[in-house]
Amino acid sequence: MFRRALLAAVPAVALWWAAPASAQGSLNLYCSAQVEWCQAAANAFQRETGIRVSMSQKGSGEVLAQIRAEAQNPRGDVWYGGTGDPHLQAAEDNLSAEYRSPMLDQLHDWAQRQARDSRYRTVGIYAGALGFGFNTELLARRNITPPACWRDLLEPRFRNEIQMANPQSSGTAYVMIATLVQLMGEDPAFEYLRNLHRNINAYPRSGTAPIKAVARGETGVSISFVHDAVTERLGGFPVANAVPCEGTGYEIGSMSIIRGSRNERNARRFYDWALTPAAQALGAETKQFQTPSNRNASVPAEAPQMSQIRLIEYDFARYGTSAERRRLIERWDREVNSLPR
Repeated sequence: MFRRALLAAVPAVALWWAAPASAQGSLNLYCSAQVEWCQAAANAFQRETGIRVSMSQKGSGEVLAQIRAEAQNPRGDVWYGGTGDPHLQAAEDNLSAEYRSPMLDQLHDWAQRQARDSRYRTVGIYAGALGFGFNTELLARRNITPPACWRDLLEPRFRNEIQMANPQSSGTAYVMIATLVQLMGEDPAFEYLRNLHRNINAYPRSGTAPIKAVARGETGVSISFVHDAVTERLGGFPVANAVPCEGTGYEIGSMSIIRGSRNERNARRFYDWALTPAAQALGAETKQFQTPSNRNASVPAEAPQMSQIRLIEYDFARYGTSAERRRLIERWDREVNSLPR
């Protein structure tokens, strides 16, 4: 389903956001993509429309918590990027607004399904598979064979060599837990997580912090989306990646309009703009290599080929609910995070 359609021509679509750059107004953008991508999107939209964009970048779990805290007096207009599960939870909790973009029919099925599952309160803007990143030089110096499977991470050779983010603030880490539950069953997955805890040296708040620590040589291995490892490698760091042999989950990076937005018209303009091939090309331009959701957008040559990865049938409808997320994270905090290392 991730195979990009090859179209002979891109249909011309007249969209109401395509206004002159003299347009007035402002937009408050909460962004959970990489900060370089966030800034590029804010700058490009502001340049093209004249709308002043104020952008803040945080992990998806942190943004969800902020939107909840501000529900009675929303300060943000659009939430752009980050794993899809928190966006689905915001939709379920009536924290995001329904909007059916005229761009929907240009999107891959998985992006349109994200919109349908949320009653059109969020939409997919990119996809990426979960896997491992590792520092090739560091592991070679320590004579450690890189991981190829989930089971490898439990080996004694990875004692204090692994980082994963904290699922209380990171959508990436929550996708990892939900993936293991779907692969193994819930009780075996939590037994795995308890055993993995012995090899974890830190649970940073951000989902991209572990791969950045790998790039800097601060840890040997990270549990990360594989496109983030590609970004670090192309930045000149000794980073390689692997996809678990047993199969893995994936994210549908999403976008939502915050319910009660003070700048709803501009929020819709940004939403439509962000679904265009030109806007989605900003990811690759800032060295982010997810698979874009618009069928007409170019897939970067460096991007991991989703069609060649053993993906599980990730149940976004179930694991995107607030109750399931809260229950699994509370269990992780109680049974795993509380353990000594």
